[in-house]
Amino acid sequence: MEEVEAAVTAHLDQVSGLVRALSSELRSGIGPAADSLLAFVRAVDWTEPWLVCLMAFHATLLLTAVGLRRNANLQFFFLFLAYSGVYLAEKINIYLAEHWKSFANRNYFDRSGVFISVVWSGPLIFISIVTVVSSLMTLCQLMVKWKRAELRHRARLAGDKQE
Repeated sequence: MEEVEAAVTAHLDQVSGLVRALSSELRSGIGPAADSLLAFVRAVDWTEPWLVCLMAFHATLLLTAVGLRRNANLQFFFLFLAYSGVYLAEKINIYLAEHWKSFANRNYFDRSGVFISVVWSGPLIFISIVTVVSSLMTLCQLMVKWKRAELRHRARLAGDKQE
């Protein structure tokens, strides 16, 4: 029982430390976050062939998802594909960390997975958001068509009763 209490206390201390750190960063403004993002962008060699191919893959996937937005089955397939990619990001990061010399000039794949989250998971999550918004818009359009058809049907029935 004491071990559980100690573990819970340690976890609460860790969470409170994270909350304090987040709070202090939020009070300091967006400047430090923008500086960190800019430093990240400058640290990566975006001309490496594998990164160019990865960006092209994400762009193609996004354009395909937008282009096929009227097909609900393909939308759900893209959603499944995107979420599966995000789910597998940790395993992909581990594999790429072990084999980075065969395709990259530098090892970008740290244990915390920041790089893979930015260049792999981030775009996939964006694509899934676009897919969900597109699906919701299609659903809204379908609901409007359905309601109009229902109103036309009621008007026809009302017209038949009057005659």
